[in-house]
Amino acid sequence: MTRIYMVRHGRASAGWDTALDPGLDELGQAQAQEAAVEMQSLQLGNIITSPLLRCQQTAAPLAQMWNVVPQVCAEVSEIPSPKGVAMSDRIVWLRQAMQGTWSELGSDYVAYRDCITDFVRGMQTDTVIFSHFIAINAVIGGVLGDDRLVIRSLDNCSITVFERDATGNLSLVQGGHEADTLIR
Repeated sequence: MTRIYMVRHGRASAGWDTALDPGLDELGQAQAQEAAVEMQSLQLGNIITSPLLRCQQTAAPLAQMWNVVPQVCAEVSEIPSPKGVAMSDRIVWLRQAMQGTWSELGSDYVAYRDCITDFVRGMQTDTVIFSHFIAINAVIGGVLGDDRLVIRSLDNCSITVFERDATGNLSLVQGGHEADTLIR
């Protein structure tokens, strides 16, 4: 069995409607350090991160502890906002989308969900992946056969664990810690 640990990034320094690629704020940096300490003993050596700065900064403490360079993969990026949606309107779109299903969002978003789920399903070695709230929920939904965008209210730096069997089937071993997530 292969274990895949998906970690939601630490708290970002800016909201979805004010910055395209914010880093972590002070609390987010502390959360990243705590997650690294929690996972340090795993000694997997394989780290993947979203290209977005908040994920790369969340991955950095664990990468330093393990003395590895994280692999940056677009496949685990945040859900894209629709073309033509102004920066100031992105948060309104996201909050509405989070109330619905992938099917309601259309084929481009179903393809996003399927792409990230297939990417995680393709892991053949134990791996830690630093990603995003919706992206991790997409994999949970793919595993459970649940079309909702939000299945778990994953807290910052929560760790969701999946197992992949020899035939490529994924199962959810442990859902990440939940909290009232502020979408900002």
